[in-house]
Amino acid sequence: MRILVLIRQVLDAQETVRVANNKVDLDGRKLVMDTMDEYGVEQALRLRENGADAEIVVVAVGDARTQEALRAALAMGADRAIHVETDAALDVIALSSVMAQIARAEQADLILCGGQQADWDSQALGAATAERLAWPQVTWTRALALHGATLTGKHDADDGVESFNVTLPAVLSTQQGLNEPRYPTLPNIMKAKKKEIRKDMLEAYSVASRVTLQGVAVQSKERLKRILDGKDAPAAAALLVQSLRQEARVIQ
Repeated sequence: MRILVLIRQVLDAQETVRVANNKVDLDGRKLVMDTMDEYGVEQALRLRENGADAEIVVVAVGDARTQEALRAALAMGADRAIHVETDAALDVIALSSVMAQIARAEQADLILCGGQQADWDSQALGAATAERLAWPQVTWTRALALHGATLTGKHDADDGVESFNVTLPAVLSTQQGLNEPRYPTLPNIMKAKKKEIRKDMLEAYSVASRVTLQGVAVQSKERLKRILDGKDAPAAAALLVQSLRQEARVIQ
């Protein structure tokens, strides 16, 4: 079987977001593989280690620096990578089209992707990809096992945790709690330098984003720095409730 893992390179959570020329400035900033996607790479490796005869292919769409994230996934143990290079910012619908085309060309059996993208704050990528391929989808997976051509496991739902089984091919979204991603060892980091990264240009996939970015701003809030007099507790409580209701508008 062939497992595709879609990964994204995002700003490290320890970095401060800066805006320059009406876009997020990433020059000189530390970029890493999206943590949600790391769980997908790790789970693909565990399925293989538990007996699946699988080739693991990591896929990323982005600029030249995206190869850093692909090399990290290869160092974890993935077999090869596909880099669709572009400086354009694709929306979920355009990216799902690229992923679906690659899945068909690679004759993939399983697609893993992060449940929520850190830079988009979106949960739609897995669903959009599954819709294009007419494959079943499981979201927010927290346990997974493969039995022949059937996946079994558990995933989060509104009312708690549900058990599922789904026949391949399928799309699954991954999350924290599914596993604990491994750290690449030095020998595997060296091996990763020799593994294949196939480079395609976005133009080969005939897609374009339908969403045009109009501007970027970093949200900031000014503190009122109001101190309530605690000597009169009932009056202070009443003033606090009034402020939360009328100014902060966090209560009704």
